[in-house]
Amino acid sequence: MTTVDATTSDRTPTHRLSDLIDLDTYPVDQPESDGYRSAVEAARQQLRADGCAIIKDLVRPEALKVLSREIIERKSTTHFSTQTINPYFHTDHNPDYPDNHPVNTFLERSSGFIPGDSWDDQCATDALFRAPEVTRFLADSLEIPELHCYADPLAGLTANILDPGQQFTWHFDTNDFAVTVLVDEADDGGLFEYVPGIRNADDEGFDHIQHVLEGGRDGVVTLDLRPGDLQIFRGRYSLHRVSRVATDSVPRHAAIFAYTEQPGVIGRVVRTRQLFGRVLPEHEAAERERVRSDQLID
Repeated sequence: MTTVDATTSDRTPTHRLSDLIDLDTYPVDQPESDGYRSAVEAARQQLRADGCAIIKDLVRPEALKVLSREIIERKSTTHFSTQTINPYFHTDHNPDYPDNHPVNTFLERSSGFIPGDSWDDQCATDALFRAPEVTRFLADSLEIPELHCYADPLAGLTANILDPGQQFTWHFDTNDFAVTVLVDEADDGGLFEYVPGIRNADDEGFDHIQHVLEGGRDGVVTLDLRPGDLQIFRGRYSLHRVSRVATDSVPRHAAIFAYTEQPGVIGRVVRTRQLFGRVLPEHEAAERERVRSDQLID
């Protein structure tokens, strides 16, 4: 199992952090500064409130153009798939539950992911993902001791692609948090929506989930995300989606940076195959050794 540790990486950065990030507003390279402490505290307050923090305009406009170009250059490697899934990424009816239940409510997921092995260490996107200053800022915002770049060879650094007419329907994440940078927004649709804390480790929250799956809006928050914004999101307990991109819109592209609290973490075989259409020997080996951290459906 290969471990990638962003806190001890010996990579020589190809892109200067100051060219990628607005360090005047967000001095992530100066952890002892008042500006750093202020940015961290603002993110912590947002995360404590509802599990979602938005770092507005973190990425410089010039760097954003580079990130967009890198995604477009790699878009041919995207694994697109259209499935009908329940919020737990299951596709089959479960006779242990009634039909009118989240486990047996299936909605369209139509989107794609550029896999981790499409990127290289010359990319600005990769430099931003692996920058130890960014990793430290994220760990401090999440109030955890340290973070490591996700060791999964496909799901560490990815990009989510929503072409016209596509949507990423209501679901939960298997990891505790996700970090996303919106790179290209849709003209119409493609909105990130979530229901904070709709479930917890002791309560699946089925009734409220079903209400939302049937079109209910109680508790639904719609974010005003703009290109260059970085989002820290606790998606394990908050139902969330990206709404359908209009058929006459430009695509929506978002870079996804995956981190873990422990080094050497590899994703689950079933979810990896759903998102990327394939698994690698590393996934199969990790599956044999996996220990669940909770008893949620998924």
